[in-house]
Amino acid sequence: VLDEIGILIEKYKIREIMDDTGSFPAGNWLRQFCQGVIKRGYHKNMYLDCNMRFGTLTYEDFVLMNRANFRLLLFGLESANQKTLDKINKDLKVERIIQDCKSATRAGLFPHITIMFGYPWENYEEALKTIKLGKWLLKKGLAYTMQATVAIPYPGTPLFQECKQSGCLITLNWDDYDMKRPVMKT
Repeated sequence: VLDEIGILIEKYKIREIMDDTGSFPAGNWLRQFCQGVIKRGYHKNMYLDCNMRFGTLTYEDFVLMNRANFRLLLFGLESANQKTLDKINKDLKVERIIQDCKSATRAGLFPHITIMFGYPWENYEEALKTIKLGKWLLKKGLAYTMQATVAIPYPGTPLFQECKQSGCLITLNWDDYDMKRPVMKT
């Protein structure tokens, strides 16, 4: 990966790389990657952005990422309702969302949070609670930007199976599964 980044910098003069996989690797792989970026001097020539999961990094990891010139971290907040986080198997407590946003900003990074609403089991007040948490994180300077999308039950997921069994799917036209509008009754 480091060699490929070197090619992008040297041959194509790339100044910023966004890894848009589901979640950038954490743990030892991340630490070795950041140290490699710094050792090769790539951090002097470009920025890195990536998707990251709440609950996977320590404050020290955030600091190291900043030293390696990571800038924007995209976090899937999904919901401020513990019931929903548990139901969609996020393995995450709402408190950890706030903690990680604080740690990332304190380390000099810019958290981008993505919230979702439209879960069939959430009522209006629960959906509003998620929006309020996102808004609060923005106002406190703990999130840099926020994106809101409609929850989509993708085929093969437990949510899709549940929606199919309960009859709450509005359509099976896969072109509609693009997060622009609900595809399940909410």
